[in-house]
Formats: sequence, C-alpha cells, structure tokens
Amino acid sequence: MEWFDKLFKKQPKNTKYAAMLNGFTPVFSQFGTNIYASDVVQQALKCIVDEMKKLNPTHVRYEGSDPIPVKGDIQNVLDIPNDLMTTSEFLEKTVWLLLLNYNVFIIPTYYVWEEERLDASGNRIKIERRRYESLYPINPNQVDFLQDESGKLFVKFWFTDGKTTTVAYDDVIHIKYNYSVNEFMGGNAAGQPDNAALLSTLELNHQLLNGVAKAMKASYAVNGVVKYNTLLDDGKTEEALKELEQKLSKSESGFLPLDLKSEFVPLPHTSAIVDEDTLKFIDEKILRNFGVPLCILTGDYTKEQYEAFYQKTLEPIIVAISQAFTKKIFTRRERSFGNKIELYPKDLIFMTITQTLDMIKELSPTGGLFENEKRVALGLRPLPELEGKRFMSLNWIDANNANEYQVGKNDNVNVDIVDETKEEV
Repeated sequence: MEWFDKLFKKQPKNTKYAAMLNGFTPVFSQFGTNIYASDVVQQALKCIVDEMKKLNPTHVRYEGSDPIPVKGDIQNVLDIPNDLMTTSEFLEKTVWLLLLNYNVFIIPTYYVWEEERLDASGNRIKIERRRYESLYPINPNQVDFLQDESGKLFVKFWFTDGKTTTVAYDDVIHIKYNYSVNEFMGGNAAGQPDNAALLSTLELNHQLLNGVAKAMKASYAVNGVVKYNTLLDDGKTEEALKELEQKLSKSESGFLPLDLKSEFVPLPHTSAIVDEDTLKFIDEKILRNFGVPLCILTGDYTKEQYEAFYQKTLEPIIVAISQAFTKKIFTRRERSFGNKIELYPKDLIFMTITQTLDMIKELSPTGGLFENEKRVALGLRPLPELEGKRFMSLNWIDANNANEYQVGKNDNVNVDIVDETKEEV
C-alpha cells in the first residue's frame, strides 16, 4: 500500500546495537497476550480505551500560563491523523497498543525544508521546518535499538510480513507504560508486560467458572429416581428401566403411568454456584491491576467515583501521551516558545445538569464562555446567530488599578454597571 510504503526506510550504514547499562542487547519482541483471553481483562481495558478516545488533542502555545490554540498543519494532522483513521480511532488504537504491549510507537510523516532567519546578533541562520502530513501508530513484532558512530539512536522495526524499517528515534513518538527497569521500553526488564501475578488470579477465576459450569451440567444429568417396592435382580432392574424409558419417550402429555410396584421420585435441579462475595472479590482483584473499579465497569458510578478513576487511571496516561507528542513533534526551539500538544478531557468530565449550570453561572460574568459553548454544555445544538458571541460583566476592574480606583486617584479607570446579558465582547 502506498501510504504504508512511506514508513519503510533503509537502515543507516555503520550502525550497531545501542548500549544498555545492564549489558543486554536491546532487542525486544512484541509481546505476550495470554492474559487477554479473560473477559474481565478485556472489559477493564475497554473501559480505559473508551474514555481515552473522547480526548481532544490540541496544539497550543503558552503565553505565560495562558494556552492559546494554534491553527496550522499540526492541528490539521491531529484532527485527521491519516487516511485510515479519525481522531477517536487513532486514540483508540494508540491506547489499545499501549495497554496491550506497554509500549506504542507512532511514526509521523512530514515534509522538511530550511528557512533563513536573522538571529539576535543579525547573523543569518538556517532553521529546519517541518510540515506534518500524517501520524501512524504501528504494531511491530520486534524492535531493535541501534546507534551510529556519532551515538545517534535509531529504532529498527520488524513486522509480521518480514518487512523492516529503521527510523531515527528522535522522529518516533514512543509512549511507555509502567516505565521502570528497562532503559528503552516500558514493562519489565525484557520490555514486555509483567503479568505473572495477574495470571495466577486469572487462573483462579478460570477454575471457579469451570467449576460452576460442571456443577450445572452435573445437576441436570439425573432427573429423578424410580423406587421399586419389591426386590429385583440385576436383569429385572435393567428390564424395568428400559420399560420406564420407553414410557417416557412415548408420553406426549407429560404424564407418566406407573403401577403400584414402582414410585418416581423427581430430583430438584439445583446448581452449586459460587457465592456472590467470592466472585466479586475475584473480579475486583483483577480490575485493580488496571485501576478500573467495578462501578466504572458496570456504569453505575457517581461523579466522585468517576473523578477518582480519572485522576488515578486516565490522567497519568493523558500526561504521558501529551508529553511524548510535544517532545517529538516540536523542536527544542519550538518548545522554548511554549508550543505543546495538550489532550483536553472536557468530554470525559462527568457533571450533572445542576453542576453544568453552576459552571455556566461562574464563567459567564468573566466572558470565559461563548454563547454556543453554553448551549452545547446543556446538550443543545449551537445556533448560527450566536456564532462568535461572548458576553461578560463590566463589574470588574484591572487588579493593578484597584487601589487607585478605590481612593479615587485615577480618573481614567472606568467601571460601569451594566446588564450582564447585553454587553458583547
């Protein structure tokens, strides 16, 4: 495929495996998936992924502590990452790969050119510029870290079909999960998820479920006992049983004719089910590995429970993705001017209608909300006639002029009392 061919590059000459402090060769395979046969594990990860795909990745430039949205090619590629994916699909695939492998690699494609600028001393300098075209999350089955004679780091990706591509590590967005003992990769010393402890819990859960299934099957194996009120030898017992089976098979009414010699005693169909507390304990023990409480899994959560889930589980991943994108998409010079990629979680935050109204009342006097933003927050469609309209109160004053206004020293400070609903900015 043409779009995929863009990602494949030849390995630079005179490269060797990068040095690791522990002496191991930095070759990492992708990755064990045996825990993901569990439905509880899949449901837990899906809870995280489904929330993360609601994020809004945005290119902003900070002026002091004020983030200003920036329109341009970077925002365009965040809005449409590549020809195959929407933004939500891109985030979904990225987070799935991160949680499955504890590492995810994203290769950007871009055009490069140089511009001449004058530095502070008036000297002409050349600055490399990039125009980003696409972002592709990849799923290699092996990753090698290489370095050339100058010490520059490269990553060689091996894919299932035998193809390889080698990319400068500075040009690869690499997001790590549970980054600890390995120098290059998230996960354990081998750069893989360490699922040993979780596997024992999953095995226990598997045994419990198998036990319940077998108990249910066994309880339906015998429907009743026929008691013969006389002594029968083995031969006559078998004949009597065959006669009973024939009567059962021929009975269409559901009634079974018996003589005085025999008596049918039905057995109740009961199953030996594991008690609810035990099953809940096992489920929660599995879910704790992923930071997903049971209330989030079932969807029966309060605002406080969701906020705790966001801060404990989602926010660390959001921070990791934001910083990884910022580091690799922008040059050091661009970062020095406050350029960042932020993943805004507005759609993730759970608020009741009352809380939404309180937010609108708090922000409206400051001009912090556009009129259509208020409508959208309440689930109403935006109106064309309100596009770009924002209202604020004039019952405010510049904090730097407050003292002068209070003692009447500055006649240039004007504070008007206005109708807050009619003053447009």
